[in-house]
Amino acid sequence: MTQLQFTVSDIPTVAAFALIFHAYLGYPLSLLVLSRFQERNVARAPFFPPVSLIITAHNEVKRIRTKLENTLLLEYPTEKLEVIVASDGSTDETNAIVAEFARNNVRLLALPFRRGKEAAQKAAVESASGKVLAFTDTATMLEPGGLARIVSNFADSTVGCVSSEDRILDASGVPTGGEGLYVRYEMWLRRLESGVGSLVGMSGSFFAARSEVCSDFSTELPSDFRTVLNSVKLGLRSVTDPEAIGSYSDLANPKKEFQRKVRTVLRGMTAFSYNLGFLNPYKYGLFSYQYLCHKLLRWLVPLCMILILVLSVLSASDSMGYRLLLYCQIVFYSFAGLALRLKSLRSIGLFRFAAYFFTVNLSIAHAWCLFLMGRRITLWSPSDR
Repeated sequence: MTQLQFTVSDIPTVAAFALIFHAYLGYPLSLLVLSRFQERNVARAPFFPPVSLIITAHNEVKRIRTKLENTLLLEYPTEKLEVIVASDGSTDETNAIVAEFARNNVRLLALPFRRGKEAAQKAAVESASGKVLAFTDTATMLEPGGLARIVSNFADSTVGCVSSEDRILDASGVPTGGEGLYVRYEMWLRRLESGVGSLVGMSGSFFAARSEVCSDFSTELPSDFRTVLNSVKLGLRSVTDPEAIGSYSDLANPKKEFQRKVRTVLRGMTAFSYNLGFLNPYKYGLFSYQYLCHKLLRWLVPLCMILILVLSVLSASDSMGYRLLLYCQIVFYSFAGLALRLKSLRSIGLFRFAAYFFTVNLSIAHAWCLFLMGRRITLWSPSDR
C-alpha cells in the first residue's frame, strides 16, 4: 500500500530537512525580518588613526613583490601607516625582497622558525604601534582606497573589528562560477548579520581591528574568528564593509581547494569547541543565536544529508514519498558527480551548484571525522593560489 501520509517515523527526516533549510535559508530570512525592527548602521566617517598593516608571508618569493607594490598604492597618510611583513621562517628570497622596500616604511619582522600564520601575526601585533591593526595575506590584492575605507568604520565607537568582502577571480580576472555564487551568498549573509548585530566570522584575507581587541592572539585559533569573539567580549561588534574588497585568485587544483575547506572547517570547529560560552543568550543576546546558526547548524548539514539518504534507502520499498525522495537525491548526486568529472558541465548552473554544494558538505563531513578523532591544525598557512 502506497503511503503518503505523515507518521511519527518521518520526524527524523522532517527534522533533518528543517535544519538544512534553516541553516541556509531560514537563518538569513530571520535576520531579514529582524532588520525591519532592529537596524544597526555604522557611523562611518573620514578617520585616520595610526595604522599598522600586517602582512604574513612564508616563502612568498613569487608574490611578495607584487603584494608590496600593491600596498604602496594604498591611499592612506604615509606618516600614519606602518607596514609590517611578518616572515614566518622563510628560507627563500622573501626577506631580501622585503628589505628592498625599507625606504618605503616597510618593516621586515623575520621570525627564525616557522610556527604558522597566527604565530607570525601574534609576533607582529606585539611589535605594532598602530591604534588600528589591519591584516592581509600576500595573495590578496587591495584597491587603493581599501585601507582608508575599512578604517573609516572605526569612527563608530561600537565597532571592534571590520571585515572586507571577498572577490574570487579566475585566471582571466573574472569572478568564478560555483564558488563565486557561494561567496556572494556568504557576503549577503554577512551584510544581514552586520546590519542587525555582529558578524560571526570575517575574511581572514583582509580585516582590521582596534589594537586592544588583538591583545591576546593565540596560535591555536583562527585570528579572524578570535578577533570577532574578542570584540564581543569587550561589548563591541564586528561589521562588514561591502566597499572594502579583497581580491584573490581561485585555486586551480580542486584537490587543494578541498583540502583548504577541510582545514578551514576543522580550525573553526576547534575554535567553536573552545568558546561554547558564547551560546549563552542571557550573556550575549542575539550573537548567541547567530553563533549557533552560522557555525554549528551549518556544520550539521552534511550529517543531515547522510541521515536523509539512509532513511530514504530504508523506507523506499514501503513509501512512494521516500522513493521519490531517493530518486531526487540520486539525480542531485549524479549531477554533482558528473560536474566534478567533466569540467565542461561546470559552466551549467544546476551542475555547478550541485558540485559545489556537495563538495562543501563533503569537506565538512571530512572535518567532522578529523575533529572527532582528535586531529587539530596549529600550523596554518594561506593557500598557494
